[in-house]
Amino acid sequence: MADWRKQMAITEFLLLGFRELPDLQILLFLIFLVIYMATVSGNTLIVVLIVAPQHLHTPMYFFLGNLSCLETSYTTTILPQMLASLLTGDRTISVSGCITQLYFFGSLAGTECCLLAAMSYDRYLAICKPLHYSTLMNTRFCLQLAAGSWLNGVLALTIFVLFLSQLIFCGPNEIDYFYCDPIPLIELSCRDTHLVILLDFILVSVFTLPPFLLTLTSYVCIIATILRIPSITGRQKAFSTCSSHLIVVTIFYGTIMIVYLLQKHDTLRDLNKVVSLCYTVLPPLVNPLIYSLRNTDIKEALSKAVSKCGFHKKHAETLR
Repeated sequence: MADWRKQMAITEFLLLGFRELPDLQILLFLIFLVIYMATVSGNTLIVVLIVAPQHLHTPMYFFLGNLSCLETSYTTTILPQMLASLLTGDRTISVSGCITQLYFFGSLAGTECCLLAAMSYDRYLAICKPLHYSTLMNTRFCLQLAAGSWLNGVLALTIFVLFLSQLIFCGPNEIDYFYCDPIPLIELSCRDTHLVILLDFILVSVFTLPPFLLTLTSYVCIIATILRIPSITGRQKAFSTCSSHLIVVTIFYGTIMIVYLLQKHDTLRDLNKVVSLCYTVLPPLVNPLIYSLRNTDIKEALSKAVSKCGFHKKHAETLR
């Protein structure tokens, strides 16, 4: 009975994070605060620009709006807790809070895999099947793809968390990460974790590998189609419609692969922490910049919105 109570005694974890940089806590807090504000404002602006003008109510921008909403939620699962930790010095998180953070972070990551696949399929139809695009990518199908993407992430993590919540944690309680990552968390359990680790591998394979393969296949077909276009101008125009999304896909999957390859090497743990930070912070931050700087429609919508705001401000000053 005493051993059982000892096993159940641990009710919180310690996220070590930046413990090796005690003198830079305030500076890091300010840096991540700026990053968080820029991420939320940038993605919110993208959503507003897409919702407001009628000419952006197309499948491509519908998926982009979903992605921007997801990126805001994705960052919010990690950065606020990190900011509080840097400001107060309290790096503890309850077991239930840790599992909750893992659930939302993981489900949103799974949803992003599916959304990126849906966006790549949309670009495939637009470039490779232009005559059938409007028929195939109709409003109903867009809604089904978006809803399926969100449900996919939720379903995968619900199954995983149900198994993870059965584990007992009896020490140590230190997680050398900035957030509750599944593998470091599972390693702290006192019980046999082979089944949970196997389940994690199966769920990742089932719920993320197909979207990745669909994305990869779509872009192989897109690139092959673009290369067959005879005119240079035509190739440039076709590639410009999907180049922003291709950059986002590369950043997202590239950082994921690096994180999980480095995770297997204890000697590269510090480097893994840095890359995992990029994986959680970089894509949501740069996505609005990539789409706004490389997308003509977004730039035009932003320019019109700024001009409209300037006109209303000038009109108000005149009335005074």
